[in-house]
Amino acid sequence: MTSSPEPGEFITLLTEDEVKALYAVGRPRRWDRGATMFTEGDVSDWVLILTSGRVKVSSHTAGGSEVVLAVRGPGALLGEFAAIDGLPRSATVTALEPVEGITVRDFSSYLQANGRVAVLLMQMVTGKMRDSDRKRIEYGAFDTTGRVATRLVELAERYGEPDNGGVRVALPLSQDELAGWTGASREAVSKALRSLRDRGLIETGRRRVIIHDMEGLRKRAR
Repeated sequence: MTSSPEPGEFITLLTEDEVKALYAVGRPRRWDRGATMFTEGDVSDWVLILTSGRVKVSSHTAGGSEVVLAVRGPGALLGEFAAIDGLPRSATVTALEPVEGITVRDFSSYLQANGRVAVLLMQMVTGKMRDSDRKRIEYGAFDTTGRVATRLVELAERYGEPDNGGVRVALPLSQDELAGWTGASREAVSKALRSLRDRGLIETGRRRVIIHDMEGLRKRAR
């Protein structure tokens, strides 16, 4: 089942003809929750355009700890770095829920035939680099609670739904994964969530968060 693409994701930047041309050279695939689409270090040259479901993009430290780099949803383009430079995959991509997408093997030829899309891709890659820089600054400037609040605000803005005056987020991440996304231990994340609950900013449940005070959460994220 195809879902509406998230605002700002790759597929939303293309014209209808560009999307049709891209899908024409690809094929649909689906993965169950927990399945791995790309594995860090593998050598392959295809890209994936998500059409439904969410995935996590992660890497591992030398000590074996998982670092979650991003959560991506419908409309996202994944695997473009390896498709362009031919180097091994720089990250692992795992389905956080059932996922569907279009795989494209000869992405370089598509870009050569669609010069405008190639320029858009460069802009998108630049945006990813800026986001990566911003997160590195967060790790040095914010405490764990601030980083957790920042990630919750991001998830709420992207996936939140109104819920009795608050915002409900069906959280696809476990606490371990949220810890990997904030650069903290699981214990530190649990303490941060408890602090946010005690302030009345959020309510947590199994793989869900209800934000009762979005403005308060934004302030704690600063």
